[in-house]
Amino acid sequence: MAYPQKTIDEVLAYLDEGHSLRDAERRFGVGHESAARWRRKRDGDPKACRRSVRYPLETVRLALGLAYGGHGFRLDEVASMLGVSVPTISRWKKRHMEGGVMEIPDIDPDEIGHLSKRDRDEMSEEELDRYIHELEVRAYALEGTVRILKAEGIEGLSNDEKAALIDARPQGITATELLAVLGISSSSYYYCRSKPEPEDRYASVRVAIREEFELVRGARGYRYIRQRLRERTEPILISGKKVRSLMAEEGCVVAYAKKKRRRYDSYEGEIGAAPENLVARNFHADAPNRLWLTDVTQFSIPAGKAYLSPVIDAFDGMPVAWTIRTSPDAEMANTMLEDACRALRTGEAPVIHNDRGCHYRWPGWIAICDEHGLIRSMSRKGCSPDNSAMEGFFGRLKNEFYYRDWDGVGLEEFASQLDDHMRYYRDERIKESLGWMSPMQYRKSLGLAA
Repeated sequence: MAYPQKTIDEVLAYLDEGHSLRDAERRFGVGHESAARWRRKRDGDPKACRRSVRYPLETVRLALGLAYGGHGFRLDEVASMLGVSVPTISRWKKRHMEGGVMEIPDIDPDEIGHLSKRDRDEMSEEELDRYIHELEVRAYALEGTVRILKAEGIEGLSNDEKAALIDARPQGITATELLAVLGISSSSYYYCRSKPEPEDRYASVRVAIREEFELVRGARGYRYIRQRLRERTEPILISGKKVRSLMAEEGCVVAYAKKKRRRYDSYEGEIGAAPENLVARNFHADAPNRLWLTDVTQFSIPAGKAYLSPVIDAFDGMPVAWTIRTSPDAEMANTMLEDACRALRTGEAPVIHNDRGCHYRWPGWIAICDEHGLIRSMSRKGCSPDNSAMEGFFGRLKNEFYYRDWDGVGLEEFASQLDDHMRYYRDERIKESLGWMSPMQYRKSLGLAA
């Protein structure tokens, strides 16, 4: 495609301002290779007007024989010996392929010795060190271009990017050497270094993110943090993706401890006939007090063990009632159920679903259910997914509250903090599924709670 001279002049002026070839491509819609060619042509670079070279047939024969004849030469070594490029030899190979098979010319070993004589001559130690050092400088410049700046070639770097590459150089390579390899003048390099550091536009956001993350003790993820930023007195409106990246840069990573602990299991074998599983893993309810879920979980701290027995309403995940004890006995489960039943209104008879733990098979539990008209439902034997909603609740609870250092904390203090967290979960912990409200706030918004 032929571009107007005006466009070419504008692109060259843009590049002279220090912009990269990629920037020019995005702004003017021209190929970066074309822009690079225009600049080389203007600057008198012989590569810009270089015409194809017709090599003698003998050179082609030697190149193919050395590269693919099993003489132990690498393709780049053959190219260096013959003064041709690696892509050129590859093109010759394709042209001499017939039916997928290439006829490799026979090469006399004496020809190889004649061609590689200069490479085989002994070099002084000083010359060898200098040659190796030049290769290291060139290799660093090319490697840094791809690895650090992700550009396609040195000519595609802006002066700022070249200066950054020079500043990151390893020990043993001087800035002067890289100036020549990268094609940047010393005055341009020092000018780039003298520029002030760009101001961090997210500096105040970073502070706010750290504050919100510390308030929840590092237990909530980027969606929660994003919502809290939007609810501030001076709202901060940024995308969740940006919040997540800033949290990662600030080290605000939620640590989900995966500790192998012996989990408390209340199942002690079949006591009698179990109720039918009425829930069938459908943990949804269209109104409060239609479906309750319950289970028991264990907390093990240096001071001893504590047990939590809650009732969760499937309508919005609200903890309706809970008890905390140091022994998982019948009194713990029965007291919790009686407290939950006090919240029932006339005519309300929820399904109460649980696993096959012995707490839910004893006469006391059954009597409370019969007294308040609760409909019993049980998971299958040894099938935790049948009560997965409760497992999910316990998982969130332990990630946000339990997985930390409890050295020096007694069981009484632990139980007090756990009770406070349960109240926080009910009254203040916001959830995206509830429109970023807590269960209690959600019910109040629907007129279901005072």
